[in-house]
Amino acid sequence: MKGDAPPCRLCFTAILPALLALLLAAPVAVGLAGVALPAFGYLPALGGDAFSLEPLRAVLAAPGIGVSVGLSFAAGLLTTAVSVVGVALFLAAFSGSRGMVVVRQALAPLLAVPHAAAAFGILFLIAPSGLLFRLAAVPLGLERPPDLLIVGDPLALSMMAALVAKEMPFLMLVAFAALPQADPERRQRLGRSLGYGRMAAFLLTVWPSVYRQIRLPVIAVAAFASAVVDVALILGPSTPAPLAVRLIGWMNDPDLAMRFKASAGALVQLVVTLAVILAWLGLERVGGWLVRREAAKGRRHASDAALRGFAALPVPLAALAVFVGLALLLLWSVAGFWGFPDLLPPTLNLQSWRRAVDAASGPLWTSFVVALAAATIALGLVVTLLEARRRRFPAARAGEIRLPSAIAGLIYLPLIVPQIAFVFGLQVLTLAAGLTPSVPLLVAAHLIFVAPYAALALADPWFALDPRYERVAAGLGRSRRAIFFRVRLPMLTAPILTALAIGFAVSIGQYLPTVLIGAGRLPTITTEAVALAAGGNRRVIGAYALLQTALPFLAFAAASLVPVLLARGRRGMRAP
Repeated sequence: MKGDAPPCRLCFTAILPALLALLLAAPVAVGLAGVALPAFGYLPALGGDAFSLEPLRAVLAAPGIGVSVGLSFAAGLLTTAVSVVGVALFLAAFSGSRGMVVVRQALAPLLAVPHAAAAFGILFLIAPSGLLFRLAAVPLGLERPPDLLIVGDPLALSMMAALVAKEMPFLMLVAFAALPQADPERRQRLGRSLGYGRMAAFLLTVWPSVYRQIRLPVIAVAAFASAVVDVALILGPSTPAPLAVRLIGWMNDPDLAMRFKASAGALVQLVVTLAVILAWLGLERVGGWLVRREAAKGRRHASDAALRGFAALPVPLAALAVFVGLALLLLWSVAGFWGFPDLLPPTLNLQSWRRAVDAASGPLWTSFVVALAAATIALGLVVTLLEARRRRFPAARAGEIRLPSAIAGLIYLPLIVPQIAFVFGLQVLTLAAGLTPSVPLLVAAHLIFVAPYAALALADPWFALDPRYERVAAGLGRSRRAIFFRVRLPMLTAPILTALAIGFAVSIGQYLPTVLIGAGRLPTITTEAVALAAGGNRRVIGAYALLQTALPFLAFAAASLVPVLLARGRRGMRAP
């Protein structure tokens, strides 16, 4: 037929997404290969000429290794469970209400806060000399900080609390993107018409559809929490530490023979993360069974006022903890002597900021350049992938196109496989190849993690744009190129800039790839801030953590303001 696309174009649009997905996933496979060989004793550069199980035996014989593995497993599973349950309950209680609008508006600043900065803020909040105990000092008669092991507690509860506070906003973002496809208003009206309460109607009819769409991001949260490094260094226990933190110590050991043990430990971390994911998939089945069982019983749960009150707590508390933590970072960065139990510092000065700005100018510039380059390249790759997929189905209606499961799995693979399990392998291979740390190499390392988040943020808006706009432009004689640049891109300016800001923020927060691939020669504001955790100088930590937060915050602010400025006088041309 005359309107059909040429076979070569169809072939191109069918193959290109798969090729780009393979390109993004290839570093994971290469990194795993680079860590698997030394894990079994083979690394000729360090004298390992034969395969052996000795590195694995050394890891399993390490003191406290069982506790380290247990902490990593518990962190991955409990953080995910609390975050998902909190998001599900909040959506069930407030879907379509004013509370949802407030949370949507707070998401951008919450997502802009890097994990390390949020962890520092929560440290200043919950530590024995932190704000909570200062508030309780007068009622409890405290004159000095209580002797309690809260930060670095052996069960890693403070670390998990910080992870929950950061992962809830991320899951809320992807849930908001998934809600329109679940048709919540119609389904809830149907449930309410049958006598179900507000929350029961949502959880039984809407949430299963939403969860199916956010399943990959949830698994990514589980994988990240099970192998987190920066938050564990700030708030986690140290005797013994979670497995990923111990791996960093082995990798940085001056004895190069420890690389074999570190590689074997990275494989153990991979097994732990896979165990977390399998356990979560098991919990999914249990949860699905409970939902079906509750639906079969027919109980309506019409009186859910008390449960709605409880559901209102987790998400706002997580947001409040992050925002209060940022305020404490600001206070400490300008505080003079601030003794316990004073609620506010008696004197303020800018001495810490003067030192921080002078010392951090280099890391700040490196962070900015690497993040901007990684986010821009990732955005270009993702737009190419999504547009090629969309053109594969020119007759599809808005929202009908989805990325195939295989391609989506490849794109999100770097988020599911723990960083420590393959980034160390990439470091080993770059050293074997004679590559020296450089900004382009660091950009390539960050790109591995930035691209999946950019795809996650942009895929739904890209496919949801009504294709009739472009058909009208084509009917007016415009070419494909002109339609793409003058119709599609302008109408998707807001989601494109949001994806760019998210990628920028993800790059700013990268700690492990920067430490390993940069080899300490390319410090960023994140690596410098985490390094200060061992020093305990709260004033300098506060200044560095705020500098770390400032860059992604400015990116999100620009992503919000630029579309508004561009759309002035053209309100009717905004995408629905």
